[in-house]
Amino acid sequence: MSRHHLLALALIACSSKTQVSKESPRTGDVAPPTAQAPADEPAAGGAQIAVPPPDPREAALSMAVLRLLEHGHLLRKTIDDEISRLAFDNYLDRLDGGKMFLLRADREALASHTDKIDDELRAGSLDLAHEGAKIFAARVVLVDGFVSALLAAPLDHNNEEWIELDPKKNEPAASEQELRERWRRRLELEVLERVAQMEARLDPPKPAKAELKTEPKKPGAMPPKPAAPPPDDKSPIPPTWEGREAKARADLAKQYAGRFARLRTPEPLDAAADLVNAVASALDPHTVYLPPADKANFDIHMSGSLEGIGAVLREREHLIEIVEIVPGGASARQGILQPGDLILSVAQENADPVDVTDMRIDEVVKMIRGPKGTVVRLRIQKASGTQETIQITRDVVVVEETYARGAVLTRKPGQPAYGYIHLPSFYGGKGPGQRTAAGDVHRLLGELKARKVAGVVIDLRGNGGGLLGDAIEMTGQLIDEGPVVQVQDNRGKRDVLSDDKPGTDYDGKVVVLVDRFSASASEIVAGALQDYGRALIVGTGPTHGKGTVQTLADLDRATGGKIELGSLKVTIQQFFRVTGSSTQREGVSPDIVLPDPAAHVESGERELDHAIAWSQIAPAQYKKLQPAWKLEALTQKSAARVAKHPVLAKVATSTQALKARRSDTRVPLARPAWEARRKEQRAAADAASLDLKDMPPALTVKLLDEPGKAAPPPPVPTTGPGPGGPGAKAAPEDRLTRWRENLARDPWVEESLNILTDVK
Repeated sequence: MSRHHLLALALIACSSKTQVSKESPRTGDVAPPTAQAPADEPAAGGAQIAVPPPDPREAALSMAVLRLLEHGHLLRKTIDDEISRLAFDNYLDRLDGGKMFLLRADREALASHTDKIDDELRAGSLDLAHEGAKIFAARVVLVDGFVSALLAAPLDHNNEEWIELDPKKNEPAASEQELRERWRRRLELEVLERVAQMEARLDPPKPAKAELKTEPKKPGAMPPKPAAPPPDDKSPIPPTWEGREAKARADLAKQYAGRFARLRTPEPLDAAADLVNAVASALDPHTVYLPPADKANFDIHMSGSLEGIGAVLREREHLIEIVEIVPGGASARQGILQPGDLILSVAQENADPVDVTDMRIDEVVKMIRGPKGTVVRLRIQKASGTQETIQITRDVVVVEETYARGAVLTRKPGQPAYGYIHLPSFYGGKGPGQRTAAGDVHRLLGELKARKVAGVVIDLRGNGGGLLGDAIEMTGQLIDEGPVVQVQDNRGKRDVLSDDKPGTDYDGKVVVLVDRFSASASEIVAGALQDYGRALIVGTGPTHGKGTVQTLADLDRATGGKIELGSLKVTIQQFFRVTGSSTQREGVSPDIVLPDPAAHVESGERELDHAIAWSQIAPAQYKKLQPAWKLEALTQKSAARVAKHPVLAKVATSTQALKARRSDTRVPLARPAWEARRKEQRAAADAASLDLKDMPPALTVKLLDEPGKAAPPPPVPTTGPGPGGPGAKAAPEDRLTRWRENLARDPWVEESLNILTDVK
């Protein structure tokens, strides 16, 4: 099964044109693998091991990829023994990162290929890929038998024992018996979780406070808890614990039967894709091979005709991870699905849920997509480990919500008014009438200047990037002529991209608000304005740190279109600030740092394996302004306010609790101890939870699009995206109402206005 492939349901911010944007493996003393049943022969229990033979396209694929990696990639590294050794480790992680299938002997048998991967690519014979696929398939059949037998009888939930959920803390199983024991413990945990979910339906807890949004975890940093979707809401719950335990085992048996069936039927190029991507990821995490089927999905762009949930997905270990929520899409309007969430199951309308663990991502995408107005139910696991079922009404992207939006903010009557611009991405288009990010910001700055606001907050939180030209043009609206960003390719050729238009659209005080979601084009804008001394950068910590450019190379061209090979997304350039410093890995560090609700999450470019290193080149010629502020004094005043703020002061406590929970990977399996741990964790999460809806509005919000119109009264609370509860479609006014209400209570925006007030 190919890994690390990004699929967009509504938006992909990378194509054959240069854009800048932010951007997993399958999860085991016997004789060596040669003693296993050979491929395509019956295995134990009558199961068939279906391993496709080497695909005839692999020689052409190997040559095309090798040429692009060695000559087109930013690093221009020769694929040699050193790269092979890195790729071998990557390959094992992709094949069995959870250490739930391969034995130690299996890994040792494959180790003969450790420094030969480069030779296999040059020969066009991917021996490791096919040996690994054959061994893995045999182990799938073995584990299938374990699981079937274990779930056929009641499990003992009274033994004082533990399970370690972090595979990095586990060694590969040394024997089949040890592998079986590992699966027994995993299944006991899943049964406990399923029974607890049934009991929660019998006695629903009081609604918990909503936690602040967090950001995605580093892929592979922590394995997801075993996927255990609850029984369908319509299914009856047995009255006794023993009955519920039996039902949990039966549901799991059905789930795993489907999962193992999928693992036994890989696609022809899956084995080759795993090995090619292991090599690509040894160079950097954004260089990715996309086989033909995945390329077809990758090419889906945001449009008015696409109907889905508006989210970008990728495979992560056994599951499907939410990478990005598309502004204006159905998920963004619903507000529950977040980057970093893991999808456990998918259900259509009122149909039974389908477990998607180990399912190919293109199959999951097909299930999630659907006609406008229909409902899809997703069982998801949040970054905190909690699970819930949500339903989303499929819809087209509401284009208006992807555009920049402006407002005038005041804290109290008689106090100065400030401008606010929210920019979700650096969008653009060709042709007459097409809106662009730079054009919309130009219009909003003009309106704010006409209103004589005391300063402007430009909110780039969550902005993952987009069109480079718009980032340069927008920076030019706030500075006079001068360089904005430098770009260097793999031959050392440097281009300085500048704003050549004299004058500015707005010359007042500016705060740029960022977070760790701010990436690429956002970092270019924030870095340039910081380097010029034109704006104060305020944020929750360093930005994402993606300072590289990718392009999508069509591999079919290498064969004159005669063979369908797919594409290679390859890193070709690196960005540098006008100071010569790269944004790669380090990102842009805020001038004033505010509490980070996602501090418990390891994320950003610096956390990715094999991320390209930070570097520096010669500075460009630019004229730095003399800032109209004393940074030390501003920082001290801000810190004093934050310490007294009812929400911001609590953020540190919240993230500490979530950090402790995230690092607690050793779980007791004795039922009383497991239930006590679960209760303690929930109490800690509730105590640390933050709900901005409980806060009185701190700001008065007037939209620029509706001059003079104050924020309407708060909307009627619902559990869904609008009136009518889950799945109901929110009217435009409802969406604007929620936007105003959220903005009026946003403590980070409130503190940004305080900082602007302190600037004299």
